[in-house]
Amino acid sequence: MNLFNVYPLYDITPVKAIDCTIIDDKGVEYLDLYSGHGVISIGHTQPDYVAKLKNQLDHLGFYSNAIQNPLQVELAQKLGKLSGLEDYELFLCSSGAEANENALKLASFHNGKSRVVAFDNSFHGRTSAAVAVTDNKKIVAPINAQQVVTFLPLNQIELVEAELAKGDVTAVIIEGIQGVGGLDQGTTEFFQALEKACKKHDVVLILDEVQSGYGRSGKFFAFQHHGINADIISVAKGMGNGFPVGAILISPKFEASFGLLGTTFGGSHLSCAAGIAVLDVIEKLDLQKNVNEVYEYFLEKIKEVEGIKQVKGKGLMLGVEFDFDVAALRKKLIIEKHIFTGSANNKNLLRILPPLTVKKADIDTFVKALKESLEELKN
Repeated sequence: MNLFNVYPLYDITPVKAIDCTIIDDKGVEYLDLYSGHGVISIGHTQPDYVAKLKNQLDHLGFYSNAIQNPLQVELAQKLGKLSGLEDYELFLCSSGAEANENALKLASFHNGKSRVVAFDNSFHGRTSAAVAVTDNKKIVAPINAQQVVTFLPLNQIELVEAELAKGDVTAVIIEGIQGVGGLDQGTTEFFQALEKACKKHDVVLILDEVQSGYGRSGKFFAFQHHGINADIISVAKGMGNGFPVGAILISPKFEASFGLLGTTFGGSHLSCAAGIAVLDVIEKLDLQKNVNEVYEYFLEKIKEVEGIKQVKGKGLMLGVEFDFDVAALRKKLIIEKHIFTGSANNKNLLRILPPLTVKKADIDTFVKALKESLEELKN
């Protein structure tokens, strides 16, 4: 049997990783400034994280949600404390797409409506409703397209208000900072008006923090930069540092009932151990402080590079935009300079999503390699 060929692959085979360094089967070391789509939050093979998972495996890896699991309670309490959302409730699942599916489902149960408002260049996952609210026709199959979704541009609140006034919108779903779409984001004025409009029209405001959450933006959640509250927050990626963990944080306005939501693998003992370890390390190492310090350093250091159109994003969720397609530049960085970066729908943008443990010296390495690569491509 062969693998279903849906991923274009670089000829690189990682066999070991430590913090922000990936080592391949030939012994070549790579600086990881992409974290596998922003998944690695506390660094590869972080010792406390590894120890906690190994210890949990020695006891119990999985049982269903039909029994008591104190690890779920511990995870919820720690997440509430670190995020500042202690009055929210937690539903655990296994991925960002599953989190967004459950967020949309809960919204529809809550107000009995079905149309969704999403935004241009959004990405929310590859399953049923999650992919229907993703602005990429190439990955939306006809069976997904049955969902009724209206896509609008960011930062045009009058267009949103006109749609909500029609009375059939169940939810507005928006990323704290767009990921795949290219690091665009709503303004504070837009987010605040959006929250107000959703309350006025009994529409659920869903903040997709799957990539922008868990301290990556410089605050625990990116929407917290704007002084608003969300009805439902979806999380995943950095939540498990590579272990498949997802969740939605649910505001007090929603009432639970048996069977309303469910999952087989979500909230397993092993996934909770991973989630707890991540939160413990974020707190122990004060990684949000590091995010903000390295962000400020990055903004200054990147000024040394000529030809940059703009730097987008916040914290360690960044995009470096040029006025040309960066595919060749990105390939040179990984093959010749041994630095991982990411791409976006915006073909002129390099995505920078390092582990939250990244150091200023790593930024120096990147800027030096970027300057060299740009010069080499010019000649």
